[in-house]
Amino acid sequence: MKVIAKLNNLRVSPRKVRDSADLVRGCNVSDALYKLENTVRRSNESLIGLINSAIANAENNFGLNRDDLYISEITVNEGVTLKRWMPRAYGRATQILKRTSKVKVVLEGSKKEGEAESKPKKKVEKKETKKVPTEGSEKTKEKVVKKKEGVSREFTKNHKKIEGSQSRVLSRQPGTAKKIFKKTSDKK
Repeated sequence: MKVIAKLNNLRVSPRKVRDSADLVRGCNVSDALYKLENTVRRSNESLIGLINSAIANAENNFGLNRDDLYISEITVNEGVTLKRWMPRAYGRATQILKRTSKVKVVLEGSKKEGEAESKPKKKVEKKETKKVPTEGSEKTKEKVVKKKEGVSREFTKNHKKIEGSQSRVLSRQPGTAKKIFKKTSDKK
């Protein structure tokens, strides 16, 4: 059984509300409320009220048990953007965008005892990939060693070329700045 509650035009930007929403997505209702009460965010009070509203909807309208409810979906979208202006220098004005959010919470749970129970959807478990053993045959070990040697030779060749070219550049040598920027009192 799905229970939906919506909150429109929350005067907090969606980017900030999504942090709190990500914190409680997939949690049991009591755990979600505990997390929101113990973190400091401006949007948490509104999300607590929204979750409590969804819980009340589930209990009164659908006869669901509070302990069986969990947050299956929580989405945060952009609401209406209020446009304001701020005066700036030289008679200009810059726009200020005051963003709002639309939050939608979907709770799922099973009905109370005595009524037909519907089980919440189970999360699909990911299949584990087979681990490849680190030890290989002697041929592969030899190939790896040859590649490493080839790479290290190329690297040392390029490294020497770079060092040689840098040593020729006058500005890279130590003490060059002192020669160029001598004080007039030092020249006498």
